[in-house]
Amino acid sequence: MAPQYAPSLRSRMPPLLLFLQTGFIVIFFCKVDMEQYLEIKQQVFRNHYSEFQDVNGMVILGFGFLGTFLVRSSFSAIGFNLLVAAMAVQWAVILNGLESLYYRGKIWINMRSLVVAEMCTASSLIAIGAVFGRTNPVHLLLIALMEVSGFVLNGWLLQTFLQVRFLNSIMLLHIFGAFFGLMLSWVLSRKGSEQYHEKEKIDRKTGLFSIMVLVELDHPDRGRKLMAVYSTYLSLAVSAVTAAGFSVLTSPQGKLNLFHIQRCTLAGGVAIGVAMSAAHPPWVAMVTGFAAALISTLGSRFIKPMLRFAFECHDTCGVLGVHGLPGILGWMVHLLLQITNSDDLTTAGRFALFHICALLITLCLSMVLGLITGILLKWNFWKPLQDKKCFDDQAFWEFPHLAVVK
Repeated sequence: MAPQYAPSLRSRMPPLLLFLQTGFIVIFFCKVDMEQYLEIKQQVFRNHYSEFQDVNGMVILGFGFLGTFLVRSSFSAIGFNLLVAAMAVQWAVILNGLESLYYRGKIWINMRSLVVAEMCTASSLIAIGAVFGRTNPVHLLLIALMEVSGFVLNGWLLQTFLQVRFLNSIMLLHIFGAFFGLMLSWVLSRKGSEQYHEKEKIDRKTGLFSIMVLVELDHPDRGRKLMAVYSTYLSLAVSAVTAAGFSVLTSPQGKLNLFHIQRCTLAGGVAIGVAMSAAHPPWVAMVTGFAAALISTLGSRFIKPMLRFAFECHDTCGVLGVHGLPGILGWMVHLLLQITNSDDLTTAGRFALFHICALLITLCLSMVLGLITGILLKWNFWKPLQDKKCFDDQAFWEFPHLAVVK
């Protein structure tokens, strides 16, 4: 008979947290310093600070509250998101500063480096969404460290060997995180993964609570250019309307699905974010939002169940439909617009080749690292969750009002 309570993490989680945090403090003490902003850099600081506020809000609040739709996992969604983000952003600062450490002898922190670290952290949170509820906090920390390492490596490969612009490489975070998480979910599948867990359901209160996060996620960064602001809002508006329409069309009862409204609306922002540097006309942003919401809705309704039944790949938060497929759509839109606007056929062909190679490298590297991470986490040393304790806050959080008084 299985034990009544989930395995205690006292011998795993505190040592890992203290070891990692102590190591980061030592590294920051020895090799990291902060840039001192002069008067001439004040405007640059203000621009990046507004962008940092938006990205940090998206990472801490957006992704945290996005997972509160599950009936009995709201504490875990918010608390573990904060824990993982706080650890991953430190690791991302170190990894992104290795080049500076090599050439300048120190890792220099400025507002831009923090923004980049937050974006790398967002990629790891996307991957965690695929396995959320079926992993413990130790698993989540290891996933974040591995995913951030892989994403930074992917950006370095693309910028070094394919001359991909930094902005384009960092916006691949949606694709990298989604397919890393899907491969990880496939490796961690267990008997019965093809079925929905009894606690994996949406409650009225938690569903309304999670959809409020659209206020935090559905806005462009204030640090962006006006063209990006216009494109983002138009894409989000069209994707919201399209998601509602196709949610009703694909429903057997002809009713709206809250999961579609919440997730598929975000798909328009994901797609236009990836295609941003090339999407200038308003109609392009609107068509991109329409196509992203269509793909996301159909993916949530048909592809997600197919992955679960055919491949036993349990995608808890639907990252394939929200981030993976819309991200690839945005990447393809970017490619088509660049080819259309190019006057030289040779230049267009060369760009298309490099563009497709960048996507293939990202997909391959993300899935390979997801496979390796999944094999690592299969080790019983990390005390995996029992089936009956999945999607349940009581496995990790204190609830004094539920305690049994003897």
